[in-house]
Amino acid sequence: MCGLCAGLEVDYSCRQCGRAGRPYGHGRCAYCVLADRVRTLLTGPDGRVAGQLEPLAAALNATDSPFNQIVWITGSASARLLAKLVGRGETLTHDLLDDLPLDRNVHYVRQLLVHSGALPERNEDLERLPRWLEDKLADVPADHANLVRPFAHWHLLRRARVRAASRKHPAATGSVLRRRVTVALNFLAWLDARQIPLGHLQQDDLDRWLEADNRSTHYEIRYFLKWAGARRLTRQLTVPIIPAAEPTDLLDDCERWDLVRECLTEDTKPIDVRAAGTLILLFGLTLERIRHLTADQITQDDEHTYLAVGRHPILLPPRLARLLLCLAAEPGGQPPTIAHGLRGPHHLFPGRVPGQPISASALSIRLTSNGITARRARNTALISLATDLPAAILADLLGMHIHTAIRWTTYGQHNWSRYLSVRDADQAATALVEPNTEAPDETKEGRA
Repeated sequence: MCGLCAGLEVDYSCRQCGRAGRPYGHGRCAYCVLADRVRTLLTGPDGRVAGQLEPLAAALNATDSPFNQIVWITGSASARLLAKLVGRGETLTHDLLDDLPLDRNVHYVRQLLVHSGALPERNEDLERLPRWLEDKLADVPADHANLVRPFAHWHLLRRARVRAASRKHPAATGSVLRRRVTVALNFLAWLDARQIPLGHLQQDDLDRWLEADNRSTHYEIRYFLKWAGARRLTRQLTVPIIPAAEPTDLLDDCERWDLVRECLTEDTKPIDVRAAGTLILLFGLTLERIRHLTADQITQDDEHTYLAVGRHPILLPPRLARLLLCLAAEPGGQPPTIAHGLRGPHHLFPGRVPGQPISASALSIRLTSNGITARRARNTALISLATDLPAAILADLLGMHIHTAIRWTTYGQHNWSRYLSVRDADQAATALVEPNTEAPDETKEGRA
């Protein structure tokens, strides 16, 4: 109702559009002010908004929180960068943005343009690597750069792009590739310090590198040496594979179910933390898999709700189903600059960057601050599941590789056998300490 209809003397309807609501300034509502600010932000040197930016203008105006949007346009460094780029009058492209210094504002503006449809999509986690590589190689010897550059482009990046194109659930591989490049550069510097040419590298030299500083990351030199050996830049050398250790960081079973109960019943915890925590504690899903969940992975029939994670949908407990359906209807977190889900199903766990899910590290911090350690919860859940389910079913349900499922079932069997042996030993010790005070069956029968 407008102010006059409500019995007030103040008419708080907008003078421009007639919308009733809190006036922003000069008798106009925040939506009208926002439309003017967006037009000013995206107007080029020719005095009009380019056709390329019209989808972005529509996305910025289509908001339920115009006050927040006005604050972003007025005071955000990302908005100032966007205005500067628009003021140049050039067509905005990925190449144009790639020429700018790498920082979070450039990344944010790029995702604004991609998510609104002004720029085509690309795998940003991988496509930022070439620019990082050139910055990394700027201060290394030329012979090292000439070795590492083709290794990164034609071996690491090419394989990663092929895998990313075929994976339904993408993984954040950029940090892994950067680490392998850094290890290769450190190894070449180590060889130079000892005046060992790469072509004369011996197995004992490699063993000394692997043992230096006792760093497990040194073993990732296998990727560079395999590439170099295939091109006869060095002889065939062996880098041992570190065997995967059995998980030791586990929750007590009672503690696990107490956490599940808290996630499902305590309304004081954020809904995204409750949902993510329950998914880890019940099904052992990784943070990477959880953060990429979208609304279309939830399906319902007349009685049940399912979540498609692997090959077969998982039947959800009713309370967890309600949590996920709430996230599907209205994702948690701060109101986004432009709405999530403009180019497909929105993420259940959105991040601050438009169109992108929350990062695995940010989700882990949110869980830890609410008393849930993701690694411990996942280890405990997977061992519990692996004791009851065959590896093939575990892989199909949770979408993990069959070799990973086999390894977890092996862990589960070890845990179960240890439990049985300890229980039998306890029962034997109890039998020795506590004498049998009951009369034999024959005596009881005789007394009867």
